[in-house]
Amino acid sequence: MIPVLLISIPLITGFASYFINNGKGAKIWSLLSSVITLGIAIAALCTTTKSQLNFDAVWIPAVGSRVTLAMDGMSKMLTLLTAVSLTIVFVATYKNQYDKPGSFYALMLLMQAGLMGVFLASDCLLFYFFWELALIPAYFLCSKWGGEKRIQVTFKFFIYTFVGSLLMLIGILYLHFKTPDLSFSIQSFYKIKLTTSEQLLGFWLFFIAFAIKMPIFPFHTWQPDTYEQSPTAVTMMLSGVMVKMGLYGVIRWLLPLFPAAVLKFDQLIIILSVIGMLYASLIAIRQDDIKRLIAYSSIAHIGLMCAAIFSTQQIGLEGVMVQMFNHGINVIGLWIVADAIEQQLGTRKFSELGGLAQRAPGLAILLVVMILANIALPLTNAFVGEFLMFNGLFRYNIWIAFIAGISVILAAVYSLNMVQKIFYGKTMPATEYAVDANANIKFALIVLVIIVLILGVYPQPVIKLTEDSVQAVMATINSFKVQ
Repeated sequence: MIPVLLISIPLITGFASYFINNGKGAKIWSLLSSVITLGIAIAALCTTTKSQLNFDAVWIPAVGSRVTLAMDGMSKMLTLLTAVSLTIVFVATYKNQYDKPGSFYALMLLMQAGLMGVFLASDCLLFYFFWELALIPAYFLCSKWGGEKRIQVTFKFFIYTFVGSLLMLIGILYLHFKTPDLSFSIQSFYKIKLTTSEQLLGFWLFFIAFAIKMPIFPFHTWQPDTYEQSPTAVTMMLSGVMVKMGLYGVIRWLLPLFPAAVLKFDQLIIILSVIGMLYASLIAIRQDDIKRLIAYSSIAHIGLMCAAIFSTQQIGLEGVMVQMFNHGINVIGLWIVADAIEQQLGTRKFSELGGLAQRAPGLAILLVVMILANIALPLTNAFVGEFLMFNGLFRYNIWIAFIAGISVILAAVYSLNMVQKIFYGKTMPATEYAVDANANIKFALIVLVIIVLILGVYPQPVIKLTEDSVQAVMATINSFKVQ
């Protein structure tokens, strides 16, 4: 029943939020919903009873599709990330004001329900249903509450994701008709015996959808504009959690279904990922806008995760599991600081900021910790994940790993530049009368900093939680390597 609760609570409370016209009431209602969902996600970590972690019911018997939900270690980790993220977002942005707050918070909760469903579905048609359920609220949130260029940016976002979703749906139907029992069950899909040419076709139908969602080069162009124009609360969920839909799809569906195609195209995908890492890092250095810098930084980090997955090394995949959680924590921390600055000072431009540490020392200290995590300094949570991923790349190809490693240096350049330009140097007119962050923002950042430090010192819980998922995927890949 736990998977049902993780989906139904944000779904029901989200619909109910539409009818709450009072802004404060909508905030409290949504925060309460997210806290309850977080409690259930934490309870799932302590539960080993299969009956509590699985659910199966009839959905559309005419086409062989069922409501099949299951929680393994990877699902537990990602549903926990989703629950933690939305709770932190609601706390950090509690004092932000929105037009029609009931509708805003309703869509945020519906997005969470869709994300939970993506990470829990064991039926491919159900997976596709939740995939769209997560995306549709994001369209409305960006187009209604976004910046001045929100309409054209949302349209671009829609076109990219619509094309990807359409290709994935074609791929799902293609595989459905090849199952012996004409079902959409993940186990039935795993049992399909595809020829090499069939795997190549299915691989690209699924991979393009996942590549757009991550995104990786050259499917990334929608992302910086969308992150810049979206309300920061929405951007936090897009970059902290929604990009993990693509990574999750590759690990859960692509690798087990098309192992021969993965081994054929692994080098191509890794090269594209590394190009994206370097390109995004160089562009980030040139940015004068906090949100766009963080957006390009996210592209670089996701590129490393994608490359590590396609290295098809167990240690690299273990690093990806760790980093999916850690990246969500770290990037949300950076967005919180960006939002705090914009809400108070009305600007995100580095050229208009400076000397803020004199006025907001607490915010400066907390940002420095999140920045150190973003560049994977030892004893921060990102260090272990990046070390494992680069280890996997080195085992795959030392020269590719060396070139990818340049992005680590570039990350330090743009990250430390951001700290210097915002918090140090000469005080600018925009920062002259600034004050420190409010209690909500500090509380949210302190929670994230605690997670950063704990997982930096002791990452074993995440590694242990996801080891069964890693071993299952590697067993499929290794069986094809020896053929």
